[in-house]
Amino acid sequence: MASPRSRIAWSLVLATVAIGVGILVAESGVAPLPVVSDAQLGPIPGTRVRVQVLNAGGIAGSARDATEYLRDFGFDVVDFGNAGDFDADTSVVLDRVGRDETARAVADVLGINNVRSQPDSNLYVDVSVLLGSEWRRPDLPEAELLKQPAWWNLRGWLRR
Repeated sequence: MASPRSRIAWSLVLATVAIGVGILVAESGVAPLPVVSDAQLGPIPGTRVRVQVLNAGGIAGSARDATEYLRDFGFDVVDFGNAGDFDADTSVVLDRVGRDETARAVADVLGINNVRSQPDSNLYVDVSVLLGSEWRRPDLPEAELLKQPAWWNLRGWLRR
């Protein structure tokens, strides 16, 4: 059994190493992720925003990426998939219930400027998102998008 003095000595050594590693990491020049005022992004506190995300631009996986991204910000994505056509170049966020601020909150998170009001009581969603071919997930740099393997490249896709 180790003596109390050796335990204290080892504790001090480990604390010193931990502090040294922390200082090296802090000064290594690795920039922290940019903070984009997350307090302002997301649904209005205390509300549930039901969102439908549709891939209208034909870029594989874009509806799934947008769904994950919106869920990270607290939106309730109840439906995602493909739109009827894949000919949309630009993305649009559609307000379905007459609450423009809700659609604007979704658009702000996704980095989409085009917001329109098209109420439709037959849909059980508050907002519909039609992703055009130009949409890219805001937190992924362009170089990272080019590295991602296509879904049909099973070996490469499973490695990611």
